[in-house]
Amino acid sequence: MLRDLTLETTLESVTRMSQYKYETHLHTSETSRCGKSSGAELALHYKRLGYTGVFVTDHFLNGNTTVPEDPSWPDRVEMFCHGYRMAAQKGREIGLDVHFGWEYGSGWVHLLTYGLDQDWLVANPEVLSWDLLHYCDRVHGDGGSIVHAHPFREGVDIVQVLPGHVDAVEVLNSGRDDESNRHALDYANSFGLPKVAGSDIHSIECKRLCGMGFSRRLRDAHDYATAIKAGEGVIIEMPAGRTQEHELEDE
Repeated sequence: MLRDLTLETTLESVTRMSQYKYETHLHTSETSRCGKSSGAELALHYKRLGYTGVFVTDHFLNGNTTVPEDPSWPDRVEMFCHGYRMAAQKGREIGLDVHFGWEYGSGWVHLLTYGLDQDWLVANPEVLSWDLLHYCDRVHGDGGSIVHAHPFREGVDIVQVLPGHVDAVEVLNSGRDDESNRHALDYANSFGLPKVAGSDIHSIECKRLCGMGFSRRLRDAHDYATAIKAGEGVIIEMPAGRTQEHELEDE
């Protein structure tokens, strides 16, 4: 279950644990067809909320993307990175760390991918033809990391889990209902996988936000992966304009 850390720790220790707040799951309107707010708008939004950084994880080219199929592969990748670039540009102006990632989809399996860059995408034009396990193996082989996003969803009857091929599980997603998030928590606990949270935000009008808090500033996406594997982070939730910190009880 989710437990409010303030019940078990001092306010000082809670504040220290979540001093640096990060959004880990974010979609821009430039690149994700479902996005409602631009990368710049989202960057400014999170800066105003006191976050240290965000990870832009637009739907990849096999998902709900704005990128057309006709251009060459390098051009498609360039267009795919547009939302991230707009967020990063605004981030540099206002002092928000913006990191690159994407949400790779295969049916209802969505994998948040971190630690690889545009050059990697350009160098792997066959990525859309890989099966899920090969995709995971290649990402890990080239130094990336994978979080299984919202593994359980309302209205999805056939669920695939990949416990031996992901680095962590998104157990709190602000777009999913409590039951779906609870199943994700059970999945992570059953296989001893690190637990993370992300808003899956598409619009600055989103009222419920969640993410990860750390006691130090993250250097990059590789540092994020290292930190969650080491259990450094705490899950944070921001409903109705206030931040809460939670720990996840293993059962």
